[in-house]
Amino acid sequence: MLEARRILNDVIRHNQNSEKMDWRVLVVDKLSIKMVSACTKMHQLSAEGITIVETLEKTREPMPTMEAIYLITPTEESVTALINDFKSPTRPLYKGAHVYFTEAIPDSLFKTISKSEVAKKTRSLVEVNISFTPYESQVFTLDSSPSSMFYSPQSPGSSSYLEKVAEQIATLCSTLGEFPSIRFRAECEANRQLAQILQDRLSAYKAEEPSMGDGSEKAKSQLIILDRGFDITSPLLHELTFQAMAFDLLDIKNDVYKYEASQGVTKEVILDENDDIWEELRHQHIAEVSKNVTTKLKKFNSDKRIQSSSDKSSIRDLSQMIKKMPQHQAELAKFSTHLHMAEECMKNYQGYIDKLCKVEQDLAMGTDADGEKIKDQMRNIVPVLLDQNVTINDKIRIILLYIQSKNGISEENLTKLVQHAQIPQEKTLAIRNMANLGVNVVVDGTRGRTWSMRRRERVTEHTYQMSRWTPQVKDIIEDAIEGKLDNNQFPFLSDQRQGSNKTQAPASNRYGRWHKDKAEQGSRNIGRVIVFIAGGCSFSEARAAYEVTKERTAWEVIIGGDTQMLTPERFLENVHQLGA
Repeated sequence: MLEARRILNDVIRHNQNSEKMDWRVLVVDKLSIKMVSACTKMHQLSAEGITIVETLEKTREPMPTMEAIYLITPTEESVTALINDFKSPTRPLYKGAHVYFTEAIPDSLFKTISKSEVAKKTRSLVEVNISFTPYESQVFTLDSSPSSMFYSPQSPGSSSYLEKVAEQIATLCSTLGEFPSIRFRAECEANRQLAQILQDRLSAYKAEEPSMGDGSEKAKSQLIILDRGFDITSPLLHELTFQAMAFDLLDIKNDVYKYEASQGVTKEVILDENDDIWEELRHQHIAEVSKNVTTKLKKFNSDKRIQSSSDKSSIRDLSQMIKKMPQHQAELAKFSTHLHMAEECMKNYQGYIDKLCKVEQDLAMGTDADGEKIKDQMRNIVPVLLDQNVTINDKIRIILLYIQSKNGISEENLTKLVQHAQIPQEKTLAIRNMANLGVNVVVDGTRGRTWSMRRRERVTEHTYQMSRWTPQVKDIIEDAIEGKLDNNQFPFLSDQRQGSNKTQAPASNRYGRWHKDKAEQGSRNIGRVIVFIAGGCSFSEARAAYEVTKERTAWEVIIGGDTQMLTPERFLENVHQLGA
């Protein structure tokens, strides 16, 4: 867990008394708390002398006998709250402050601090350069709110937004020890602007830390900047791999899955990489999940010599076993969680989603399950749009996939589709605003076709018919690794670094993954492809990053976006707000 090590070493242990441990308070703001909770646990912090974790924005009890460690973002809001904690010279909230900013602090805010009362109480002030949130071992978010600024570089405030995003991505590269070549999707001007600002930031980091990006493999590393308009199909489709399907169809909030374990007893489970079964199952097709959970449970039972009442493990059997064997409660509860989740996914799927999936896949692929070109997509979609059981958002997803398959439709056709589907007027913004992403929505017949990527042939006899689509980002990543990615559509910002640095850097643990403490990963000097998607990354795209990493041992793919992870609902909501 590379980021955890940096938080512990560069923040918590920094300035700690080596002879006698001082108890301190850790104060975090609304952004840094996500970072801390994603990669450290309270018991780790307690072992380092942290007595309590407090939120900067909330009213707190004074602890005038203790020093506080502030891990905060350098924003006006957070700096003002820090100053307010010490504005009374006689009654400060804490004995002293060790202030750690997640990224470079603007000069104006630094001056504000130095003129305030807090300056007298500040024991240390450091920029630690970690301002991204690790969502999973190979997935990050920047936790920005969905912003229409990115899609329109002329918008007021867009340059400050791009600068903020560039600084956050630069801290990600710094944490990974990467100084990559930067590429961007040329069709969106804001991508080029972001690439340029990011290059300046990375050069500044490199000047401070010359070893950043050293090594023959690391010289191949690339950072690819994409905007959400490059592929709207992936975040719209109903995905049938476990994680993407569960987050789409079930009521999972903040990665917490709630279910009724037994009558009147509701369980809440956090879906993260601390659960090894979840980590193994999350990218598997739903058809395999229940089967694999049952197989794993049988193995667990035989290893622990637990007698099951029947050959086929059911949720009821599991509940009984958990009651009888409290010593195995934690492990058995994990099996129970994933059986519940898989069962709930399948229940939803068999309502009408199964019918939708066929229509969606045909629209996305342009061909049916036999590879035959579909001549009249309208015939397939009208029954779905007329179906009263299908939700408005699911109909919007179908309409958008249809528009995408046609590369835009006439105003008259869009009006008819919206009427057939009985979509309320205010909801149509989720369709029309896709134009802000550079997607052709309404066309008058004169607009030329946009460039479309030549797709890799992936459908085989082993492909599930309802899962024929592969996210475009997988093709982009693989083409980049193989040197086949179109240089006109995805140009390098400046000279490609590949092969320019042949000196082997000493192996160093800082090259490991930030989110998993895997010793063997830490000592490898591997090339990385880092993908940033402005407008957010979907769960199917995250899965593609893991798949490429697994298939190509000399490479690791890191992927993420500026917003929270995208579910189809969140994507439509974000698009609805664009330009609002």
